[in-house]
Amino acid sequence: MKIKNIILALVISLSVSGFLAAQQDELSPERKQAIDSLALEKVRDLSKYVSIIGNKNTQWSEANRVIDRAEELFMAGAEIGVSSLARPDVLYYNVRAYFERLMRLNYDRVEIEWYKIEYVSDLQRQPDGTYVGVITIFQRFRGYDREGGLVYEDTTKKDITVYVKRKETQIGGRIIGFWDVLLGDIRVKETSR
Repeated sequence: MKIKNIILALVISLSVSGFLAAQQDELSPERKQAIDSLALEKVRDLSKYVSIIGNKNTQWSEANRVIDRAEELFMAGAEIGVSSLARPDVLYYNVRAYFERLMRLNYDRVEIEWYKIEYVSDLQRQPDGTYVGVITIFQRFRGYDREGGLVYEDTTKKDITVYVKRKETQIGGRIIGFWDVLLGDIRVKETSR
């Protein structure tokens, strides 16, 4: 009988611990709003980085420094989609390859503008405790020749997956928990003139 009581106490203890841990991983409305703001800010930062890297006047060393900063915004293994009005398929590149390709585009001047940056899917909790959402952006791309003539222009709707994970760090000998926001794949939804 004692063994059954010990096992029952252990099961109850583990259940309560699991419930408390799950409660700690829940997002309060205030915390969710702060995380939403951070995710949107990271996407706006990425927008600035894309413009700097794509700008033909940006020096090579500066562009590489910005690529390093941009990579820090993403989860490992994330991919970015590239589309063109000239072909029906979308090509996907790992983050660094995408930015290096952007630096080497064969235009004398490039303008890249992101606008209508907004959440289209609210953060949803996954079984592993991670929250996942989607931010949609519109990207206007223009490529010019040496004389300043417009050679190519398109507008692309893209969905950016956002991951919010609970992490811990040690500060002054204390372990502090925090929510970290990372960007995932950037998927092309549609490309038009």
